[in-house]
Amino acid sequence: MTQKLIDHAAPVQKAVVIHPDGRSDSPRLAEERLEEAVGLSRALDLDIRGEEIVRIRKVTPATLFGAGKVEELAALMRAADADVAIIDDALSPVQQRNLEKAWEVKVIDRTGLILEIFGRRARTKEGRLQVELARLDYERSRLVRTWTHLERQRGGTGSTGGPGETQIELDRRLIADRIVKLKAELEEVRRTRGLHRKQRQKVPFPTVALVGYTNAGKSTLFNRLTGSEVFAKDLLFATLDTTQRTIRLPQGRPAIIADTVGFISDLPHELVESFRATLEEVGEADLILHVRDIASADTDAQAADVESVLQQIEIPEGKTRRVLEVWNKIDLLDGDAREAVLGQAERQQRDGTAVAVSAWTGEGVESLRETIARLIDDDPETRVTLAPDQGEALAWLYEHGRVTDRETDELGRTHVAVRLHPAALGRFERLYPDLAG
Repeated sequence: MTQKLIDHAAPVQKAVVIHPDGRSDSPRLAEERLEEAVGLSRALDLDIRGEEIVRIRKVTPATLFGAGKVEELAALMRAADADVAIIDDALSPVQQRNLEKAWEVKVIDRTGLILEIFGRRARTKEGRLQVELARLDYERSRLVRTWTHLERQRGGTGSTGGPGETQIELDRRLIADRIVKLKAELEEVRRTRGLHRKQRQKVPFPTVALVGYTNAGKSTLFNRLTGSEVFAKDLLFATLDTTQRTIRLPQGRPAIIADTVGFISDLPHELVESFRATLEEVGEADLILHVRDIASADTDAQAADVESVLQQIEIPEGKTRRVLEVWNKIDLLDGDAREAVLGQAERQQRDGTAVAVSAWTGEGVESLRETIARLIDDDPETRVTLAPDQGEALAWLYEHGRVTDRETDELGRTHVAVRLHPAALGRFERLYPDLAG
């Protein structure tokens, strides 16, 4: 229904990336933000022909930049033979349209760029629905720019009530109708997720959610913990769709772990709203693993951006949010920097607040498993004595709980201390009434 901002069927498009400095309260360096914008652009296979930081002291409502800077950047576009200008900031529809006229290239702002990446990477039906909803919400105020058929309709007598305006109003109604339909479909997805969560609570396995800044290594860590082969690459937003697997923690405790979409600074509000169904998995989790690229010079600012998104995610009533920071990519550190990070992580690991790992090499991952088990292991402990022929009951305890102690006496009986969720303990008592207690 909508026109793609970037035509991927056409030859590789040449782009210039511009970061307007001074528009954000983020503590991140302008150079780091420009580098990220370039990385986002390359994620769409754009040929980056130029990149520049433009300091903004006063916003010009019509074009964002002052008249002199607009002309200077127009010369840059011509010199680079650019097809696309990427502005690493949110633009109003008027600013976007005026810059396109001044530069004679397609102009895409940060929100449009991220939406384009999400649209290209979404694989599941749910992911595609969420991206389409976000895109429609973004584009309904930009009809005169993005919908090519409107340009053919524009004109008429030159009055404001010409056929072009009628077509725009019609398209706005079509968008509104489509948004209503998409929200209904996503509400059904949300309802289904709720049913799945209720089924998991009956099992019940604790749930762990991976969150983190995009490209922090979440999917690589997910693969390391689960033995899966989820797509993982050194690429911004390499994966979008939530993936869940069951993992075994030390002493046999099972848990469900979910890999979620990566976060990013100034994440478009359209996406936060549209991905609400997916992000509910984070709110419902018993433990959140906040994966950080500890080798990045921007790690603290990235962590702050993730925390700001987490604050927007609702927590069910009666539930508390528990977060364990996973300092990933320690394999990229050396010398004093590595020693400092490992020393601090060791101190914080005792408090259950941070663990240092390398998802790529596996260093520290077993220690992470132990810390996860300790943090989610708040179920009451039960002691059970099993006869030599009751191996089935013993296997059930390992399958549904965490065995913390096991001894065999001279008569061959097995004495087990096991932590079981109250619901699991109830099932055990029903299945093996002579053993419970």
